[in-house]
Amino acid sequence: MTENKNINCGVSSKIFIIPAFVSAFVIIDQFTKRLIESSFVLGERLPVIAGYFDLTYIKNRGSAFGMFSQIDSVWIQRGFTVFTVIALIIIVTLYRSMASEDRMGKVALVMIGTGALGNLADRIRDGAVTDFLLFYVGDHYWPAFNVADSLITTGVVILSYALIFLGAGSDKDSSGSDSQK
Repeated sequence: MTENKNINCGVSSKIFIIPAFVSAFVIIDQFTKRLIESSFVLGERLPVIAGYFDLTYIKNRGSAFGMFSQIDSVWIQRGFTVFTVIALIIIVTLYRSMASEDRMGKVALVMIGTGALGNLADRIRDGAVTDFLLFYVGDHYWPAFNVADSLITTGVVILSYALIFLGAGSDKDSSGSDSQK
């Protein structure tokens, strides 16, 4: 009887962890973007670590790394929005189909989905994503990004690791051998 109570408490607390994580990071993402928008003029840069890191205010109408950002088309923006919604549906479907033991893969999917939600909110509101973190060395720049992009990138790295090295999502038991059915 005691074991069932512990299991039920664990399950019920898990129900709140994911929405709390998603909510917290979407709020952090949106807050930091609004803070930059209210503190900077579009295109303005503030050196934080001279020669390596600046805060800036950029609107990215394109996709990752600013691809397609030079194309000013409502259809491109609608396409990015539809693509993101479809990606979120796929992420939720993959999450639900993963075994409960694939914790690293599940965490990665939650991170990717959370980042996608943060950027989707920007696209719906402004038709563009606010980026503000700019890293560089000399004349070599990494494209500006935001908290949501960081979640997506970290989630993709974790998911790749889980799939390649841990076999997440495969029919392997914890010993790494194929499970008998």
